[in-house]
Amino acid sequence: MVIRARAHAKINWSLNITGVRADGYHELDMLMQSVALGDDMTFAAGEGVTLYVDGAPAVEPEKNLVVKAARALQAHAGTSRGAVITLEKHVPARAGLGGGSADCALTLQALNALWGLGLDDGTLLDIGAKLGADVPFCLTGGLARVRGIGEVIDPVPDAPEVPLALVTPGGGLSTAEVFRLWDGGFGPVALDNPKLAEAVVKRDLEAVDALCANALTAPALQLMPEIGAVMDRLRQLGARAVFMTGSGSTVVGAFDPADAAKAAESIPGAVLTHTLSRIR
Repeated sequence: MVIRARAHAKINWSLNITGVRADGYHELDMLMQSVALGDDMTFAAGEGVTLYVDGAPAVEPEKNLVVKAARALQAHAGTSRGAVITLEKHVPARAGLGGGSADCALTLQALNALWGLGLDDGTLLDIGAKLGADVPFCLTGGLARVRGIGEVIDPVPDAPEVPLALVTPGGGLSTAEVFRLWDGGFGPVALDNPKLAEAVVKRDLEAVDALCANALTAPALQLMPEIGAVMDRLRQLGARAVFMTGSGSTVVGAFDPADAAKAAESIPGAVLTHTLSRIR
């Protein structure tokens, strides 16, 4: 049995930090959606857990979220079954697009099937929540309001497909560094996620632009001013909503269908994609 599937990236239409817990984790309130862009993965039975990334053995595999997911699944199920996993990367790293989390989530689902473990979705969510804040959402996908430390997920039905141009300036940002800077003096943003979700479902991009906000944009801009220049450029090219996703540095431009491809072609390195109503 061989399983081939795509681990879909995500965008944050919004991201707010509503507090910091005693254990240091940030309490979040986000509106997230899956996108067509993703990493392609293959899973086959094997001895131990072996990971190949773009055709070569993974560097420091035990630090990779894919291997961590496999180990967590082995530990939970009490199994020594193994797998050979190949990962073809398309999602840029340090971009705020959740590429590593998506790879982790797909690994949990695929190995659950490959190994015949029969674990339900709730169990996979519990395992995933211990591996990363974006992993539970990446397990469910679609459009959802996500709260807590990523474990409280409220799906939003009838999500449309919206054309997007994604631009990742400066080679990305360190999530930990952006959060540390936020901790040093920034605060939450004014945000109404239910109204924003309604605007996304209606594909009212002017309302989306007015309502979307990301508490990490200000510290990310301080670390990488180029983000602001990219935002301006996307607006010049006709984007009807522009925002940074996650902790950056990727900037998202949401377009009318006729304009997205032309805009992506106008910026070197830009990626043309679209949002998804579901992932599987």
